[in-house]
Amino acid sequence: MMYQTLTFLHSLFRWLVLLSLLCSVFRAWKGYSARKEFSGTDNSLRHWTATIAHIQLVLGITLYTQSPLVKYFWKNFDQAKASLDLLFFGLIHIGLMLTAIVLITTGSSMTKRKKDNRERFRTMLVYYGIALIIIFLAIPWPFSPFANRPYLR
Repeated sequence: MMYQTLTFLHSLFRWLVLLSLLCSVFRAWKGYSARKEFSGTDNSLRHWTATIAHIQLVLGITLYTQSPLVKYFWKNFDQAKASLDLLFFGLIHIGLMLTAIVLITTGSSMTKRKKDNRERFRTMLVYYGIALIIIFLAIPWPFSPFANRPYLR
């Protein structure tokens, strides 16, 4: 029951992470290109995007420790690494997602410390944009050749 609940929450939070990142990247691009002032709304979006990503991280790591696929992968590594599905969830997904979270955290922290509005937008755009691309690649979409899952579990 706990595993199913974690799977559902992790699947649901994916959409919040994607939505907040898309909004952040769009506002950063718009602010950078139009030379706007980095507003309180922009700062809140920066903060909440990182917070949502960190909640997803906690859900994901907890799910990782409970996953029967991951447990099987590590207990039978030599045989399991040949399975793309098991390799994806055992190593690829978590590795890419941790990289994305590090980028979001670093980008949020650096953006907060910048004094120049244009630099704030540029920093957020670069870090959040790269993280968004990595996350898109690491999600087990229904059409993914690596491992596919439904849009909501």
